[in-house]
Amino acid sequence: MELVQCDSALLYVVLSALFTGLVIHKLIRNKVKIENAAVSCLLSLLLLEIICCSVLCGCLGLTLFIVACALYYISIPVRRMMTTQDKAVLITGCDSGLGHALAKYLDELGVLVYAGVLDKKGRGAEELRRVCSTRLSLIQLDVTNPGQIKNAYNEVRNHVQDAGLWGIVNNAGVLGYMADGELLPISVYKQCMDVNFIGVVQVTKMFMPLLRKAKGRLVTISSMAGHTPISGFAAYAASKAALSMFSAVMRQDLFKWGVKVSAIHPSGFKTNIFGSREHWSSQDQNILDNIMPEVKEDYGVEYLASLKDLHYTMSTFTSPDLSPVLEDVCHALLAREPYYSYTPGRCAYLIPCLFRYFPLWVYDIFAKQTFQIHRNILPRSLQISESNNKID
Repeated sequence: MELVQCDSALLYVVLSALFTGLVIHKLIRNKVKIENAAVSCLLSLLLLEIICCSVLCGCLGLTLFIVACALYYISIPVRRMMTTQDKAVLITGCDSGLGHALAKYLDELGVLVYAGVLDKKGRGAEELRRVCSTRLSLIQLDVTNPGQIKNAYNEVRNHVQDAGLWGIVNNAGVLGYMADGELLPISVYKQCMDVNFIGVVQVTKMFMPLLRKAKGRLVTISSMAGHTPISGFAAYAASKAALSMFSAVMRQDLFKWGVKVSAIHPSGFKTNIFGSREHWSSQDQNILDNIMPEVKEDYGVEYLASLKDLHYTMSTFTSPDLSPVLEDVCHALLAREPYYSYTPGRCAYLIPCLFRYFPLWVYDIFAKQTFQIHRNILPRSLQISESNNKID
């Protein structure tokens, strides 16, 4: 009896090793990232193997395990890409940063790019004219300006005509300023919502008839902060959370039209979204000038003045290599079976998992060590309270 159990266990080990090898080969060959490999299913398969080996009888357990492994292997996505021929894509926010890099990247691949910019005579627009092919068209497009959105739609519609628009990449976004949520001016909350959410909705609604005609792709650049709380990002994260939910609902609404929707949730990348050091200094002064006296007293001038140093600190924590985001956007636009969610960048998938699936106190400890990057300075009132406790 023991010999039979030993042989059965050995057979499961051999099958597991063979299955693991095949899965790893397919994942590498198709460049499937961990978040798209259904890790939870792998853990379920491990549990099933233990049950089949120890509880179920020989043939039944073995058959069940083999079928489960086969179904998982079949479910692993295969990387099949479409050609760029006659694919027209609108990108917002191409003056600088990610949108600027994406316009160049897709243009090199042969995509017909409509690059939306705030200033067609600006430095970023001039560079796109200089380095990109004649396929690329610059479009004057402020996503908060309904008149410009309408004019951009008419211009693109006249170009694409009956072919429609293959893709929209809602990239334009602002961060505003980082500070405790109580300290952020209402103007920062409004700006983030206007650009990061309302602007995306306005552009999407206007261009949707062209996208439905092509049965194309709607791609939205959200953020890891859109589904993971990060101290100091109250305005930005709230707007990105709204954007992520908008994208999720649009995926359901547009399914019947044959339009596929993807959301990109990057971690920290070095783009112009942080603005200039001068901008942060002016926002810092704006906070000092507008907060209530009692709030200023509680936080203290030293704490408030230290906020402007976050501009430099954030820059040191971000990656200058934008290629993970560019590759994911390209996959969302051109893969025959795009993913709904992409998480390019360091820990962009693991940190949200920590927040969702672990006890909240675990994430809070992790976040305090990782995201409390603004000094180890406490607000003035808390410093006094801490000092009094030590004396007592």
